[in-house]
Amino acid sequence: MKLPTKQSAILGAAFLMATSAIGPGFLTQTTIFTSQLLTSFGFVILITILLDIGAQLNIWRVLTMSEMRAQDLANKLLPGLGHLLAALIVLGGLAFNIANMAGCGLGINVLTGINVEASALISCVAALALFWIKEFGSAMDMFAKVLGFIMIGLTLFVAISSDPPLLETVHRTFIPEKIDVMTIVTLVGGTVGGYISFAGAHRLLDAGIKGKENLPQINRSAVSGIVITGVMRTVLFLAALGVVVGGGILGEKNPAADVFQIAAGNIGYKFFGVVMSSAAITSVVGCAYTSVSFLRSLPMIEKYQRFVISLFIIISTLGFLYFGNPVKLLLAAGTINGFILPIALTVILIAAHQKKIMSNYQHPRWMHIAGWCVVGVMSWMAVLTFLKVL
Repeated sequence: MKLPTKQSAILGAAFLMATSAIGPGFLTQTTIFTSQLLTSFGFVILITILLDIGAQLNIWRVLTMSEMRAQDLANKLLPGLGHLLAALIVLGGLAFNIANMAGCGLGINVLTGINVEASALISCVAALALFWIKEFGSAMDMFAKVLGFIMIGLTLFVAISSDPPLLETVHRTFIPEKIDVMTIVTLVGGTVGGYISFAGAHRLLDAGIKGKENLPQINRSAVSGIVITGVMRTVLFLAALGVVVGGGILGEKNPAADVFQIAAGNIGYKFFGVVMSSAAITSVVGCAYTSVSFLRSLPMIEKYQRFVISLFIIISTLGFLYFGNPVKLLLAAGTINGFILPIALTVILIAAHQKKIMSNYQHPRWMHIAGWCVVGVMSWMAVLTFLKVL
């Protein structure tokens, strides 16, 4: 596979991470939690962004400085650990991708009226086609960037149309009326949990962008991915908030679609179809690519990468057709991956101070501390969430 230009790959990695996070679960979770917490949801977004940055900077830097994918780094730290990490990531990724295919079905259904199941099959074929393009790495970068800009632009239009209470929102972002721990776990899990944490870093490694000479660009790419995700989350939050505060009633079947329709009428509803299908298909692509990258240490998988990615997408589609109920799937996927993040980040942080792995790279102390804070906070909140579910 021919390597893309450096700048294109750096931006592409940021958008791959961001559009992997900005999936149908992202849209559904943001809408539902906004209706529950109102302006206080701004505080949840702020905390989520801080936790995301703490996780992403550590993961991207350690992997690109070690010049190893996460599973190889974990296996070097402790034989067999990488296989366990790969199993967790792939299973979590599969849960996410089943939900992503649900989102594909919802989005195309809104645009065309074709039933959700058939729409998911159409999306499956489109995703498979992308991975069989000769230069699929460069095509994937461009695909993520173009659809990322489209999603943000259309959602911004709806946010302006919904006329949210901006001053009250700013106030409650820093002084919330209520805080929901499960909401934070779900959002962090949906933004950097599971495979998403590694999407950009693995893409940079595949593009040959690694080592200390590329450190400034790697940092910028990691933070850019989080910022893009945060902008989209905030814009969607404001759109939903304006609708709910204005008296709009969101249905249970497709609450994000109701936001777009109430705020901007029929054109808003069609915009939702574009945003949902774009969010879903980019997440399908990012999830399949990154999940399978955790299996590429096996020679057979490396040789037949495209076939394995295709199989992953097909299984995800069949999973959706079997399980159904898109909204419940979208919420559950984020929560599942919220449990995986502290485990994966712990492995990265321990490896960061192993000379046999990191060679002459010295991981910054402040970043190490920030990473352990994320592990502690996410572990505590994951336990609380688990007890709440019980």
